[in-house]
Amino acid sequence: MCELVSEAGGIPLIGDGAGVTRPDSTTTAEAFRVSGIEAAASSFGAELINFETLGFVEVDVPGARQFSRLYISKAVLEADVIISLPKLKTHELTLYTGAVKNFFGTVPRKIRKQAHFLEDRELFGEAVVDIYSIVKPQLAVMDGVVGMEGDGPAGGTPAYVGVVMASYDCAALDMVASELIGFDPMQVPTNKAALERGFGARHPELLGTPLEEVKVSFKKPTGGITTLIPPFLRKTLRRYFTVKPFINTSKCTLCKACILNCSANAIEEVRDALRINDEKCIQCYCCRELCPNDAVEIKKSLLVKIVNRG
Repeated sequence: MCELVSEAGGIPLIGDGAGVTRPDSTTTAEAFRVSGIEAAASSFGAELINFETLGFVEVDVPGARQFSRLYISKAVLEADVIISLPKLKTHELTLYTGAVKNFFGTVPRKIRKQAHFLEDRELFGEAVVDIYSIVKPQLAVMDGVVGMEGDGPAGGTPAYVGVVMASYDCAALDMVASELIGFDPMQVPTNKAALERGFGARHPELLGTPLEEVKVSFKKPTGGITTLIPPFLRKTLRRYFTVKPFINTSKCTLCKACILNCSANAIEEVRDALRINDEKCIQCYCCRELCPNDAVEIKKSLLVKIVNRG
């Protein structure tokens, strides 16, 4: 992608803000290095931008559903062209994550925590689309050669799909990509929120290989299974239909990344061990997603276990 941008006369900049936050703001730099992005950028002379350290700009959000004002990465707002480069994968909170949710990384930790604290998945989807509406990307290219199914993005498993998808409209791409892996696109909160705001299309025009020829069936994330319950039943069934995180103390190293990133302040240190307070937990799964030691696991209610078997 850097090569293509350069050939088109542009100057490629690669930016991101890691999901895990540390007080010293080193997480994004480490992610660039470990993932190989740093080496790739160096090969093509592209500059790496750490959203955590470069700063954010406060902006108004016209037509906002959740955030009337937001802080967006300064680098993103100053760029001439924005290209989203998502990976095809599942997500325990939003069922699927792709080109639109990719921009959740352009806001600071404070905004991310506020978005997760909305608790309801539909409201979270609206918050993500508030961010997307400001960034206004011009292109999305999704790597779906090897995706992730199951309990993504932290506990999922690799799944071969063999596709690369591109669109000038991130929301339209997400509609197609979520259908490609066997999901109902309208059960993905960000898809639903995007359509309601006028982004994307319910049935985008497809070019290239017909969707039916490459369709696969991804295993759904356990946490995201509540999106399959009709909205009018969610409140009634919520106490019986739970997928709660807990900390496996045999894996926990007391790094406290979970405490730092918990929107609900539901994680406590008790006698040299970390414990999740079920009464405070809003089941956003940030702790599970961001734990570097895979120490956060899940316990399913009986109803969830029955549905999973089906």
